[in-house]
Amino acid sequence: MRTVIFGGANTLDNFIAGPDGGIDWIRHDRDAMAVLGKMWKTMDTIVMGRKTYEASLKMAGEGEAPPDHAFQGITTYVLSRTMTGEPKNGTLVREDGAEFVRRLKQQPGKDICVGSLSIASQLSERGLIDEYRFVVHPVVAGKGPRLFETVTPQGRLQLDFIGSEAFQSGVIALHYRKHS
Repeated sequence: MRTVIFGGANTLDNFIAGPDGGIDWIRHDRDAMAVLGKMWKTMDTIVMGRKTYEASLKMAGEGEAPPDHAFQGITTYVLSRTMTGEPKNGTLVREDGAEFVRRLKQQPGKDICVGSLSIASQLSERGLIDEYRFVVHPVVAGKGPRLFETVTPQGRLQLDFIGSEAFQSGVIALHYRKHS
C-alpha cells in the first residue's frame, strides 16, 4: 500500500503563510532543499485543493502552468467541486477527497503527497495520512492560516517521531509517522 504524506513549510508558531497569505518568510536553505529533493524522489503523486493549485499558478507566473510542480514525473490531482475548467498539468477530481485518496493508496505506485491544508485536514480526520514531514522556519508570523485547525474528531493526533535534521540557517526538518 502506498504511503500518504502531508507536510510543507511552516513558521515556529505553526502558520503556513503570513496574515496576507505571503510566504516570503521561507528561507531557501540549500540543506533543507536537499532533504525535500530526496523526499520528492519517493513520490509520484500530489493531491491538492483548488486554492493551493491557484497559489502554485501564481508562484509559477500568471497564466502559466506550474512545470509539473517543478518535479518531473509527478501526477497532479486537484480536488475541487467549484473549479471551472481542467487544471493545467493536472486532473480535476470532483468526488469526495478521502474516498479518492483511499483508492489511490490501493493502486501501485510511489508515495502520495498531500499539498493542501484543507485536504490534509479532511484526510487526517479519516486516518488516511501516514506520515507528516515539516520544515520549520525560525520565524514567528503571529497570524495567518494555522497548520492544524482540525485533525481528528477527537481533536488529537498521536504521532511517532522518525527523525529530524537541523541546518545552519536555523531551519529544522521534522519527520513523524501516524501512531499505530
